[in-house]
Amino acid sequence: MHHLKELHVWQKAIELATYVYKVTIDFPVDERYGLTNQIKRAVVSIASNVAEGAGRNSDREFVHFLGIANGSAYELQTQIIIARNLGLLDENHTKYIEEQLNEIQKMIYGFQKKLKITFKSKEHGQGV
Repeated sequence: MHHLKELHVWQKAIELATYVYKVTIDFPVDERYGLTNQIKRAVVSIASNVAEGAGRNSDREFVHFLGIANGSAYELQTQIIIARNLGLLDENHTKYIEEQLNEIQKMIYGFQKKLKITFKSKEHGQGV
């Protein structure tokens, strides 16, 4: 198991979720159960899947949940573009969210790579 609160990728995902909740608060009421809900679910899913993976029993399982988190990041990226195109998000908010998503995606990829090396070494009896 990993110490969740020490994981930079989780911290970054929590910060992004908080930011996204704040910028979507003024979305139209008629979007509450549409795009707004989808955006919030996707951004929360990123941090939640990192957390779930951290609590699993193996690095292999953690890699799996990081993959799900990454999928949620791509889902959020798509929804943010749609929100911008609909005029619900301005260019500054969109740019900031996309930059944060890009950084989180890179962190996830790097972390997955590191974990894969670790569990492959263990499988071959090389230790870490």
